Amino acid sequence: MFSILIPTWDNLDYLQTCIQSIHEHSGIQHQILVHVNGADQKTLSYLQEEQIEHTQSPENIGICKALNLLATKVKHNYIVYMNDDMYALPRWDEALIKEIEALGTDDFYLSATMIEPKKGGHNCMISPHDYGDIQSEFRIKDLIAEFKDLPFYDWNGASWPPAVVHKKWWDKVGGYSEEFSPGLYSDPDFSMKLWQEGIRIFKGVSASRVYHFQSKSLHRVKLNNGNKQFKQKWGIAASYFYKNYLQLGTPYLGPLPEIEKGLRYYWARLKAKFG
Repeated sequence: MFSILIPTWDNLDYLQTCIQSIHEHSGIQHQILVHVNGADQKTLSYLQEEQIEHTQSPENIGICKALNLLATKVKHNYIVYMNDDMYALPRWDEALIKEIEALGTDDFYLSATMIEPKKGGHNCMISPHDYGDIQSEFRIKDLIAEFKDLPFYDWNGASWPPAVVHKKWWDKVGGYSEEFSPGLYSDPDFSMKLWQEGIRIFKGVSASRVYHFQSKSLHRVKLNNGNKQFKQKWGIAASYFYKNYLQLGTPYLGPLPEIEKGLRYYWARLKAKFG
């Protein structure tokens, strides 16, 4: 069973759709925990009526602080971080559970695979496959009928939601780094913290799929300079970490190798320091 953490901010329609999809398409009943950023009474009333566990802050504290607050309330060993603008597809959780059982270890970071309407900047999403939006026309019947037939593969580089990690690793690395609030580049930072602790399985599971409506809150937030923060903290660019450490988007073949600290590595560190 999972403890699913969902931060939300004035996004009730999407949050309802997300939670409904978890209820309808999960193989077992999971603990759902929602953090409400701001005093959105409609969202609070909905969560109270549905008896969904939640926390609340009077202002938008961002995803890092919200996730850490929710993590204090988890009841299960596996923590899932999911965005409120995602629609969980049938058997999304069963595919992750099957993968965890097959790995036979808790030393991993797994991600489900997102289906997105627009082509993104990474090759680990199934895109572009536009099934609409709940504020216009969400072609949910077509999505459910077709999502399993969209070709893809298990991939390297798990680093963003929906993502699952064992609670012991969440606690060991201290959850999400609040210096990255409200949250830009907090995902690669979390992955780097796991890497530093010796995790080498960063696997995207193709059979576990969600539809992502794509960043329904991001454009409303004053963002931190996460790229600069990541460089200052880790001495390399997040793009270098994704490409060379996590091998983002390449087919999964097993645990990732150690980094060769040759000329390319030290050049990347120089660029991060002075670039």
